[in-house]
Amino acid sequence: MNILVLGGTRFLGRHLVSDALTRGYQVTLFNRGQSNPGLFPEVEKLRGDRAGDLGALKGRQWDAMIDTCGYVSREVRVTAALLAGSVEHYTFISSISVYAGFSHSGLDESAKLALLPHGTNEDAGDPATYGARKALCEESVEQIMPNRVLHIRPGLIIGPFDPTNRFNYWVRRVARGGEVLAPEHPDKPMQLIDARDLARWIITMIEAKQTGRFNATGPERPLTFGQMLDACKSASASDARFTWVDAQFLLNRGVAPFANLPLWLPESEKEYAGHFCIDSRRAFQSGLVCRPLVETVSDILLPDREHTPENTSVTSPPSGLTPGRERELLLAWMEKLK
Repeated sequence: MNILVLGGTRFLGRHLVSDALTRGYQVTLFNRGQSNPGLFPEVEKLRGDRAGDLGALKGRQWDAMIDTCGYVSREVRVTAALLAGSVEHYTFISSISVYAGFSHSGLDESAKLALLPHGTNEDAGDPATYGARKALCEESVEQIMPNRVLHIRPGLIIGPFDPTNRFNYWVRRVARGGEVLAPEHPDKPMQLIDARDLARWIITMIEAKQTGRFNATGPERPLTFGQMLDACKSASASDARFTWVDAQFLLNRGVAPFANLPLWLPESEKEYAGHFCIDSRRAFQSGLVCRPLVETVSDILLPDREHTPENTSVTSPPSGLTPGRERELLLAWMEKLK
């Protein structure tokens, strides 16, 4: 099989390329050459920019393509229109952010989608419109290539080469050991998926020429915040001790959910009650398998243990508590409990 990948050198994209190459497929990358340009020296690389320079894609044929970097519907529409006669199967990497709201648990693929506010431009740099833009991208490519598109809606993606500091904040904080500030209570639901498991399943779905929309987050059995932290402790063999701190206490002291404490969505914010309770049964029924979380954590920590930096760059804003801020909050919490 001959696969065209738009992007393919950062996080999920590089795992998709690696898995396809492992299976013996021929891969062509189309991107600007700005992120990790030295990756995959054995792979054909076409340079261009989907915002206006698609010339390198003209006159070529592929069995399938994977779009890992579609964020603006007009760009996705133009790309799909150009390639409609050149590829048989199109995989679009979307997001669970396409849903209009998360106030209820168990959202499946039929849930209402987010809409771009009237008069709002599609700005690829605007995080507030990310979900609505992804929904528009899905619609655009489906209109151009009806019944030939596999839409993947991942939840929180983790694993080696993660360019964010969301899950990795907890991995490295727990590995450091000592008293760890944890938000609210250990039974809060949590969902995440290793990029390698996601990539393996996607390539298998492409092999079968599957189409339609699939939520993709895990694990298959329910996971809690406490179990997530326990997996981090087990993988690092640290002496971490978890102190579960009341949500209102943290909010009153200016601790920002998700920013200062990654992955924390307070129960008081009812609009996010179902964010980590997405229904991914269709994906698991079609063959998605998630590895044990402790294995993912061990692999994330491996470069730290071997003192070999990952070939990636952190692109998200800094997140997590500094050691000093964490100690300050823990001391204040202990005083409150006296």
